[in-house]
Amino acid sequence: MRIGSIEVLPVLDGTGREPAAEVLTRPGVSDAWSCHAEHLDADGVLTLDLGAFLVRTGDRTVLVDAGVGTIDNGKYAGGGLLDSLRGHGLGPDDVTDVVFTHLHFDHVGWATTKGRVVFPNATYRVHADDWAHFVSSPTADPGAVRKLSPLEPRLEVFDGEVTLAPGLTARPAPGHTPGSTVYVVSSGDERALLLGDVVHSVVELGERDWEAVFDVDPVAACAVRNALADEVADSTDLVVGAHFPGLRFGRVVTAFGNRTFRAI
Repeated sequence: MRIGSIEVLPVLDGTGREPAAEVLTRPGVSDAWSCHAEHLDADGVLTLDLGAFLVRTGDRTVLVDAGVGTIDNGKYAGGGLLDSLRGHGLGPDDVTDVVFTHLHFDHVGWATTKGRVVFPNATYRVHADDWAHFVSSPTADPGAVRKLSPLEPRLEVFDGEVTLAPGLTARPAPGHTPGSTVYVVSSGDERALLLGDVVHSVVELGERDWEAVFDVDPVAACAVRNALADEVADSTDLVVGAHFPGLRFGRVVTAFGNRTFRAI
């Protein structure tokens, strides 16, 4: 995928499996997935692709998120990110920046391993509110602290909309987590939005009332999701969620007042 002069590539790491009816629901709708069965397996399980996006812009090689890592617990399984990166002709030393949409375990897996920073030449960046929530607050998760604390010497936090590399802008989108961030890639008159977990499944870009069990603030998450979907609807803007099938981009289109996502 090229956005003007910027190259954006999927970097697959593995997959997660979740019972769709338990993790994504619509209040007041008893069988919200009945119209979306094509996205599930025969057991009603939603497969979530896990990984990252590689953004090549100017002299920068940026990794947006870092997959799930070497976890294999029967529900989430990773391990392929470094091989996928090598498939693009790159090794860990070649990555200049790692930027996080947020700090859930399936987005930071290859940030460190056994206390060692995986991308030794990279500057790591995340919204300050997520770093506080997951790492530095008194109620921080111990697992996140162990995983992410080794990044501190190479860490830079931000707290507002900021350009982090040529054509790559961090845009806060709180709700899923306190510091959840969308990354906007723009070059010339072309634009793509890396939505992170603002959206977990393409169905959430359709009906407006989906709720995700993973969201820290469901009301804010829903408002952000719908505002972004409305912003890009019927435009040339491309969007992709962090767990979309094949990490494929698409566009949001409307017909008779209804939104839908169409992969390209």
